[in-house]
Amino acid sequence: MLFKNRSLFAGFGIWVGRIFSRIPLSANAWSLLAIVPACFAFYFLFNHLLLYAAGATLIAGFLDIIDGAVARETKTASKQGAYIDTIIDRYVEGIIILGLFFVNIPQIIVPTEIVIALYLFGAFMTTYAKSAAKEKELTTKEISGGLIERAERLLLLVIGLAIGASIPIVFSAILVVLAVLTNVSALQRIRIALSNK
Repeated sequence: MLFKNRSLFAGFGIWVGRIFSRIPLSANAWSLLAIVPACFAFYFLFNHLLLYAAGATLIAGFLDIIDGAVARETKTASKQGAYIDTIIDRYVEGIIILGLFFVNIPQIIVPTEIVIALYLFGAFMTTYAKSAAKEKELTTKEISGGLIERAERLLLLVIGLAIGASIPIVFSAILVVLAVLTNVSALQRIRIALSNK
């Protein structure tokens, strides 16, 4: 959904690019740096420190904004850079979601482990539905959009972790929402790919 409103954040992206391009790091380096807070988030989740995990996840998400903004500001955007960014995004999200399996989260209807697994599956299938469509030449355009994309997934997860530190059942509900919406988004992208003539 944020994909449809990216113009609203264009000014913020330009500001981020101008500020962080002054630091002598390439856009690819900023992408790789996101692995660090993701590993910290995993560590915090393993030790049931949800509030700290929320902060680490937020930093990882912000680093993903920085890499693209720096690439545009320094005019170093490339296909290789975009590929590296995509791969790192999957690692970051995967590491953080795997950490959730070590957290004591109240069950809602089905075991929480199943909910987390569905969330992980949906998050990765949302991305794969897009890349598979291009690989199989079902479309020449990039498939984007859906009910929830990566930025929104991370934002919801951060909110859930922050609230879950004091109200665990709310975090359980947010995980259920993430599990449902990520898979619905994947199905939406599959439908878009198959409807292209």
